[in-house]
Amino acid sequence: MSTPNTSDQGEITKLLQYAGNGDASALHRVLGLLHDRLRGIASRQLAGEGEGHTLETDGLVHEAYLRLEGLDRMQWRDRQHLLAMAARTMRRVLIDYADQRRAHKRGGGDVAVTLGAADAALAAVDARADELHALDEALERLSALNLRQSQVVECRFFVGLSVEETAETLELSPATVKRDWTAARAWLNRELSA
Repeated sequence: MSTPNTSDQGEITKLLQYAGNGDASALHRVLGLLHDRLRGIASRQLAGEGEGHTLETDGLVHEAYLRLEGLDRMQWRDRQHLLAMAARTMRRVLIDYADQRRAHKRGGGDVAVTLGAADAALAAVDARADELHALDEALERLSALNLRQSQVVECRFFVGLSVEETAETLELSPATVKRDWTAARAWLNRELSA
């Protein structure tokens, strides 16, 4: 995964300012510059998906593009803010996708028929959708309890930033990021295993 060089980062910052003022083409150009980074985020998000998942990396990136471009007058702070929002958007896309698959697998109101292997596939879809919802709800609760820790989780886990990049993005010390990362993971593990 490539990281934009310093001149690209300056261009990204300038383009994000234009995008915040309503220039949709500026956001489109930023998303193009960050395409490799967005693919990396999408790959991490899709890593937990089971076999037979039909949404692929490029499809997830494309859907996130469409949703991000649909945001009117979003005030982007910097590249990491955009990447964190992209990660959050991808998570929402996957939750929506899992819900749609679950509804489709259930027949959308048709009479249920026991099909053996199809029942196993439905159970896998239901489990994944439930996991995504549980994670999303846990992250929302963590955000309400400790916004900074939830931001660290988004930067580290979903965006894939290093401790140092996360510290720079959130204007924290690397030691604080490490402490928050450890505490947030422990809290999420407790919440998700309860």
